[in-house]
Formats: sequence, C-alpha cells, structure tokens
Amino acid sequence: MLNFLIAFVFGTLAVVPLHLVYHLQLLYCGLISMVLFAVVYLLLARRTMNKVMALMQGAQRDVQANRFEKAIASLQDGFKYAPWQFYVKGQINAQIGTLLYLKKDFAKAMPFLEKAFVKHWVAMSMLAVSYMKRNKPEKMAETFEKATTASRKEPFVWNLYAYCLDKIGQRDKALSILQKGIKKTGGDERLEASIVAIEQGKRMKMEDYGDVWYQFHLEKTGAMIKKQTKAAQGRRKMPRV
Repeated sequence: MLNFLIAFVFGTLAVVPLHLVYHLQLLYCGLISMVLFAVVYLLLARRTMNKVMALMQGAQRDVQANRFEKAIASLQDGFKYAPWQFYVKGQINAQIGTLLYLKKDFAKAMPFLEKAFVKHWVAMSMLAVSYMKRNKPEKMAETFEKATTASRKEPFVWNLYAYCLDKIGQRDKALSILQKGIKKTGGDERLEASIVAIEQGKRMKMEDYGDVWYQFHLEKTGAMIKKQTKAAQGRRKMPRV
C-alpha cells in the first residue's frame, strides 16, 4: 500500500534526472527505475514487517505469561501498520481471532477470523469450525476449501476438514477429502489412518495431533482430561517380564 506507492513514485521520478541530466536512453532509464522501485519497496516493506514481527513476538510472550488481554491489545495496536503494507491487517486479524477462539470467546473471535489472512491455516480452520457449530455447512466447506488451497501441504487441515464433514453426516465426502489430501500432501500416516477409520465406520483419532487438535475445542474438557490421564497412566505402567 503506502510502501508500494512511495517506492513507485521514487522509481518513476528517478527517470527525470536520468534522462534530462545524464542523457540516458529511455529504455535504460526505465530499467534503472524498476530496479530502484524494487530496492526501495523491499527496504520499506522489511522495515514495516520488522515492526509487526516485534509486536507479535511481544504478544506471544504475553500469551505465554497468560496475559491474553494485554496480548490482544498489543496486536490491535498493530493495525496502524495496515495502511503501509499488504496483508498486515489480515495477519493481525488472524492472530487476534485465534487468541479469542483459544479463550473460547467464540462470538468475539468470529469477526476477526472472517477477516483473517487466508494463508493462516489455523485461523481459517477455526473459522470453518465456527461455521460448522453455527449450522452453516456450506460456509464451513467454502472456508475449508480456501484453507486447503492456500495450505495444501498441511495434513492437519485436510484431516480436520474430513472430521467436520463426518461430524455433520457427510462421510462419503469426508473420505473424498482425505484421499485428495493424500495426493496434495504427498502422503501422510495420519491421513491414511483416518481413511481406514472412515472406511471401517470408526471415529477418526484426531487426538494424535495433540495440542494442535485440542486448541479447536471440538472435544469436551472432561473427555480430554480423561484421555490425557489414561495416556499418562499408560506411560507410567511398569513393563511386564
């Protein structure tokens, strides 16, 4: 945005002295102008993104210290950089929406997730799950399609898409999505395990993904604690001789 415009104006105006003062041919002036535009834009974009990254890293430290409100406030302050650089607004919306979703503040998370950067697969997946919970299967599928297109190499997105389809009774489509995911990702053991589960009429074992899965709040807290306790007890068992 503004970084692009500044670089464009700088590169364009550079043609005037190059041609009138140094008497360079317009072809060479144009080439130099393009190089100047690219260099200036990259420098300005890097400066803006460094500021955004510093802000996000600070917010991450606040989250680790369980200061969610402070983290969200810091991220919202980052909207001032949105006019300067492409996609900044979408990235900040994605981060805020994700944090609110993690807090189970689903209603407040929704507007931010709807404006999230499409390549932020966690935010897009949370948005899709939110549509499913609101009984909007078409919007859910549409959002998952965007997420899998933008992050086609991420196996979890395909698995979550299939899980949600299975949950709303579209088991055949879930199987189709898993098979497509296998091709797009180049193969994945957990996708293959989900295909077997679907074909056998069993439940997909999403808990194998650990915290990545649990952050979507698709299992009740009691069930999650029971599974985690059982797993911990299994690890503590002495081996038989």
